[in-house]
Amino acid sequence: MSASDSGFFRRDGNALIASELTRGPWHENFQHGGPVAALLGHAVERLLDTECEFVARVRVEFLRPVPIARLEPHARLVRDGSQVRTVEAELMTAGKLVARAWALAIRRRALGITDAVVPGALPTPESCPALELPFFLHSVGYHTAMELKRARGEYGNGALAAWMRARHPLVEGEPPSPLQRVLLAADSGNGVSARLDTRRHSFANPDLSVALHRDAEGDWIGLDAETSVEPDGIGLADTQLFDTRGPIGRVTQTLLVAEVESLH
Repeated sequence: MSASDSGFFRRDGNALIASELTRGPWHENFQHGGPVAALLGHAVERLLDTECEFVARVRVEFLRPVPIARLEPHARLVRDGSQVRTVEAELMTAGKLVARAWALAIRRRALGITDAVVPGALPTPESCPALELPFFLHSVGYHTAMELKRARGEYGNGALAAWMRARHPLVEGEPPSPLQRVLLAADSGNGVSARLDTRRHSFANPDLSVALHRDAEGDWIGLDAETSVEPDGIGLADTQLFDTRGPIGRVTQTLLVAEVESLH
């Protein structure tokens, strides 16, 4: 099996084992939010008919740092309507709840109207230079598992557009769905649009809200992100999502901004 065939997670019965590709920037033993969100999306989709239903909104809460360990996903229908269904998903590890999500799925129906997709506002990924995020401290992790291209702006100014695509499948041996590809990238809006010196401040997000209006096409996900930070340590990252055909949705992340010294 080649390195590109290995996944962020591998199956172990009904559980999944996280690989070091999930490693985030703040601690060597904890995951980045992207793989966690995507794994919750994976659990949601297992309860839906994704040919007939479109997941239009996903709201994720990161309840505590998620370890690079064995995770047990659980999902259940909490609203089972004929047109709209809601799924709640949870991730457990060692008997502890570490993250949960609520997803709103809408039944697809043909309206017989013209495709309303707006042409993309970002340059193509092929024309963009590579981007490296400086706050990842370890040689292997989420930052090496994802390919990044800078589409517009300069890093560190609080606003930047970037393209991202996964170099590995979410779950080993399984092709990722459009929703999973989006969720793998969507939690990076605050990272690409960092406003503060990452040597002095962290900007973790306790939640992630993703709203979509169509499926992502292709592997590349575009993030046109802007971060706002207030003097009281509250921040917000607001990101428009793209594929190479145009806009697909929007992301917001509430930010908990802290001085690095205060975290130890």
